[in-house]
Amino acid sequence: MQKQIIINELLKKLEGNHTLESIIEILNENGIKTNKQKAIHLIYNLRKKGFVKTERLSNNKRVYNIFFDNSLGGFNYYEIINENSPIKLAIYEDYKIHGKKKILEEALIYALKEKSIRATLAILALFQKINNWPLLYKLAKKEGLQRHVGALYDVARTIIKTRKMTKRFRNLSLPKKSDKFQYIIENLKSRDFKNIEKIWKVYIPFNKIDLEDYIS
Repeated sequence: MQKQIIINELLKKLEGNHTLESIIEILNENGIKTNKQKAIHLIYNLRKKGFVKTERLSNNKRVYNIFFDNSLGGFNYYEIINENSPIKLAIYEDYKIHGKKKILEEALIYALKEKSIRATLAILALFQKINNWPLLYKLAKKEGLQRHVGALYDVARTIIKTRKMTKRFRNLSLPKKSDKFQYIIENLKSRDFKNIEKIWKVYIPFNKIDLEDYIS
């Protein structure tokens, strides 16, 4: 009980967004002698209890988001993918999404934007369950990824049973004659999916051998 009271008092002092340096400063100002090592240990313990989320700024500096609400659960998009794909993704980020349902379509677009080969391979499995094609089109169009989604869907069909893509999604997403080829991941092309690449004018960043987790 006494330990929980101490934790709550610490949270009241630290609640908000902080760098490691500002955490050290606040604790020292409040009579808690703290150095870098102690501050890192404190952050680690608070994160284990669900009170801390970590973000990285453009300069790679970490910012710690400390709030009581962070202990209420939530989910990470990669967690959604891991629940539905044989290819598992390492979760390095501490962020959680609160107050929303788990939406496969959002997870798919999020992973595509990451431009990771492993994440791109993992999301092929989502086409087994995705059925809200209007939402997927809306999300993909916002990011300019309609053709990426269409090409990956056609790849997925070669290895797994998928939900049927609507004609509207396909017709709206297919490239025009004047459209140039796009990369899903810069400078990566496939040797095995040339026909699909030609249909969508999108380069597939992997080959059939990379799909072993789906075939085995």
